[in-house]
Amino acid sequence: MPTETPDQRLSKLGLTLPDIPKPIANYVSWKLFGDTLYLSGQGPRRNDGTLHTGLVGKDLTTAQAYEHAKLVGLGLLAAMKQASGNLARVEVIKVLGMVRATPDFGEQPQVINGCSDLFVAVLGERGKHARSAVGMASLPGGISVEIEAICRLHPA
Repeated sequence: MPTETPDQRLSKLGLTLPDIPKPIANYVSWKLFGDTLYLSGQGPRRNDGTLHTGLVGKDLTTAQAYEHAKLVGLGLLAAMKQASGNLARVEVIKVLGMVRATPDFGEQPQVINGCSDLFVAVLGERGKHARSAVGMASLPGGISVEIEAICRLHPA
């Protein structure tokens, strides 16, 4: 019995990949070096392209920030697909998740699970990764979450 493709899993989850946002400074969205794919950090985008902002632990709950991290994960998957041509080639190696939060907030891992859970749901075993989830006093534009990733591309 054939296994589902990442695109089929996305469809089954009722999700579509967004357009890749234009970089806001002097960098590129992704860089391929051999079979290693480096993805620039992204923030949580609404369907209209605007960014979700807020301070987790004050303006946003952990559950709301989890959904923001999931949106970032969709953006990262879009960049992975653009770089690889096929999400079935992608294996996520390392994720760095940054959460703009109050000094006493300690649930950064639960927030970044929004992205990690999505990667596993879409990529299966290749979505499992090493990870850091850290708190930040500020992030660009006041966004709630920023996540970057390093991936490996397998042959087609």
